[in-house]
Amino acid sequence: MKNIHHICHPLIEHKLGFLRDKETKPFHFRMLIDEISTFLLFEATKDLCLKETQIQTPVANAKVKRLDEKIMICPILRAALGMLDSIFRLIPDASVGFLGFVRNEKTLKADFYFQKLPKDAKERTAIVIDPMFATGGTAIDACNFLKDQGIKKIKFISILAAPQGLEKFAKIHSDVELYIASIDESLNEKGYIIPGLGDAGDRVFNTL
Repeated sequence: MKNIHHICHPLIEHKLGFLRDKETKPFHFRMLIDEISTFLLFEATKDLCLKETQIQTPVANAKVKRLDEKIMICPILRAALGMLDSIFRLIPDASVGFLGFVRNEKTLKADFYFQKLPKDAKERTAIVIDPMFATGGTAIDACNFLKDQGIKKIKFISILAAPQGLEKFAKIHSDVELYIASIDESLNEKGYIIPGLGDAGDRVFNTL
C-alpha cells in the first residue's frame, strides 16, 4: 500500500494517548485533534509546488518561494470540522468544500447527503479530512465524488484508521495519498475502530 503513509512521531504518540482516553474533556479533545492534524498536514503538503518571486526586505531585494497550487480543504461532516482550524492556520488562503455523509447504523455504510464545493474546485488540489478511517466506505465515496467533479489531485488526512479500510481504499484509490497517525487493531461488529477513541464527532462537539 504505497499510497498509505503512517506518520510516526513521539509527540503524535503522546497526544494520541490523551485523545483515546475517555476521561479527556471536550475542550482538551478538540485541542488534541487540532494539534495532531497540524503534524499530518506538514507531511501531506511536502510535495506542494512552489514558484519563485521577487520581494523587498527591509535591507535588500530577495528571491523567495510561494505556493503555486490552489488548495481546497474538504472536511467530511461533522467530525472533520475539528481539524479545520489547524489547516487554516497554515494555509489561510485555502477554500473549503464541504462533504456531508451520515452513517447508516443498519448497513454500516455512509449515505451522501450534502456537498458544497467552490466554483473553481477543478483548479484546486483537494485535501480531504476526516479523523476516523474505519471501513473506508466514506473515504472511497468522497474521492469518487471529487474525481467525478474533475478534480485531478486528491490527498486524504485521517487520525485513526483500521487495516480493513486501508486495504480497500488502497486498491480503489491507489492514486490518492493518505496520511494517518495510527493504524489500530481492527473493527468491531458495529464497524467502530478498536481500540479507537469512540465517536469523534460526539467528543468534538460534546454531544455524548
